[in-house]
Amino acid sequence: MNRTELVAAMADKAMLSKKDAENALRAFQEVVVEELQKGEKIQLVGFGTFEVVERAARMGRNPQTKEEMQIPASKAPKFKPGKSLKEQVNN
Repeated sequence: MNRTELVAAMADKAMLSKKDAENALRAFQEVVVEELQKGEKIQLVGFGTFEVVERAARMGRNPQTKEEMQIPASKAPKFKPGKSLKEQVNN
């Protein structure tokens, strides 16, 4: 499912116009990004949790040249599905 299909499905389920569903999806994405940038965690009970994890600096290897290289520390977004979501997917 791509973004256009998601917006159409959301509009149909929520009985909204596609424009309103697009605005809702955009607002959700913006809020998630803003909170993760602040280092906050977003917990949607039953659905899952969005959070930022810190990755330590480490040594890596260039697969083409086999040369070792330093990979800098970074932050990465992470989604952990909730129990209810897991159960619904597995049924």
